[in-house]
Amino acid sequence: MKLTIIGPGKMALALAKGLEKEHELTIVGRDGEKLLEFTKKLEKHAKTALLDKYDIDAQTVILCVKPHALKETASALKGKADTLYSVLAGTKLETLKKAVKAENHVRAMPNLAAQFFASMTTLTGDKAKKEEAEALFASIGATLWVESEKELDIATAIAGSGPAYLALVAEALADGGVREGLGRADAMKLVEGLFAGFAPLVAHGHPAIVKDAVMSPGGTTAAGYAALEKNGVRSAFIEAVEKAYGVTKK
Repeated sequence: MKLTIIGPGKMALALAKGLEKEHELTIVGRDGEKLLEFTKKLEKHAKTALLDKYDIDAQTVILCVKPHALKETASALKGKADTLYSVLAGTKLETLKKAVKAENHVRAMPNLAAQFFASMTTLTGDKAKKEEAEALFASIGATLWVESEKELDIATAIAGSGPAYLALVAEALADGGVREGLGRADAMKLVEGLFAGFAPLVAHGHPAIVKDAVMSPGGTTAAGYAALEKNGVRSAFIEAVEKAYGVTKK
């Protein structure tokens, strides 16, 4: 498939690296030098084009600009795309449809792990493109199609913002080890291994089952877990999702 990626930023690069194996790419932006530097980071050759008066007629377009740049970017485009995929956080389908002409519109919310092909990407939009959307974004990790924008925005508060929450957990665990006398490098090595091993655990068992498998009566885990509950960690994470989702409703 021929794909056009508009906006040579970090997310665009992650997508391009995942998609270049099976698709023919054209990278579009305002700065020719930035476009050249972008393509040097890809394994295969990709075409480049300047944004001004770029014709998207009948193309499959992945829009990767910043949300505030949507209006300016849209004004520089010509034609009507077959499908517009947008990774613009918080930008509704209604807004996209008014800004960029296309037969189909789909919102996609990858996360930072896309750069390692391990994103959790949530999708929603015109159902005619559901299978295509899942196939395209599977190139950078796992995908989940939801039936409404509300669900996508909630998912964004979990999987989109989640790396920041988990980074806080990782840093805090390492800090705890250092406080008790472990070297920083060793503490970070332990945390890295912990996170790598946790993914398959939670993929094959409910979190409560994982917790119960680790927690022995009167043991070390039970003591640590009680401290987390005492300090409201569970409710803090629940509220974090609530607050992050709330921003999308403003």
